[in-house]
Amino acid sequence: MSEIVWDSVGARLYETGVKNGVLYPQISDGTYPLGVAWNGLIAINEAPSGAEANPLYADDTKYLNLMSAEEFGATIEAYHYPKEFGVCDGTVELATGVEIGQQTRKTFGLCYKTVVGNDVDGIDYGYKLHLMYGALASPSEKAYGTINESPEANTFSWEAKTTPEPVSGKKPSATVVIDSTRVDSGILAAIKLILYGTVGVNPRLPSINELVTLVAGGVPPAVSLTSIAPADELGNVAINANIVLTFNNKIHSESVVVTTAAGVVVAGTKTWDTAGKVLTFNPNADLTNATVYIVTIGGVVDIYNQALATAVKNFTTIAL
Repeated sequence: MSEIVWDSVGARLYETGVKNGVLYPQISDGTYPLGVAWNGLIAINEAPSGAEANPLYADDTKYLNLMSAEEFGATIEAYHYPKEFGVCDGTVELATGVEIGQQTRKTFGLCYKTVVGNDVDGIDYGYKLHLMYGALASPSEKAYGTINESPEANTFSWEAKTTPEPVSGKKPSATVVIDSTRVDSGILAAIKLILYGTVGVNPRLPSINELVTLVAGGVPPAVSLTSIAPADELGNVAINANIVLTFNNKIHSESVVVTTAAGVVVAGTKTWDTAGKVLTFNPNADLTNATVYIVTIGGVVDIYNQALATAVKNFTTIAL
């Protein structure tokens, strides 16, 4: 062990600010598939509670302490909010620009960034990404006042309580913090791609277990199609054949389409293997003999929000 040194150069850390807020409304299957920017965030005051010692006594002395369950909540303050937050705040749009309140409040997730500074680089040293899951906003007061000689913008505030989600090998949790100064830069880039999206790929909030898998597995390889059966430009394919596509990464979404060369869409059923890497397309009826079929591999996005460039393959069925 080395001697303790206080206040060495570069070790005087501090945190400040809040920015780059992203709202992720939850849908019925429990996922958060689409994020939207939350402009105008003023403050997010995290308020964990619980985890209090409850003493038990026996034989006229303290026997042990039992800890109460811990909960995570926060107060969100902002000058305004995205329209997608309306359903989370108990409002429903009856028509464009017309809303009613006191409706069922929807669960949401949240991502925001705080700055990590030090005595050398200042606020350019790094940042932390804060992720919140399973949040429900309580009704809040909205105060409107007249414009006067010293006008101020109205501010909004919501208290949110969370429901933790399962985490493999750990207790359930509703919060994750990712420190850019400590996490691998490649993994950080992959996480930001998921959270913020990119051209043609929607931002989303991954589950905590997805993050655990990503961190444990290291920097993900670029998504690719490793094989397709029937093979590209193969002839004499059986009319009862399935189309099987294998990818190197687990796939989050796709829009693979099978058609004839004339553009007629082939109806069928898609199934995935348990690893989420092998897609099998089973046509509802046998294919037509002596026919060219086109497989358009489009819309493929893996769980790391990496998009695969659209590819077109073909095969020809056997002539009977």
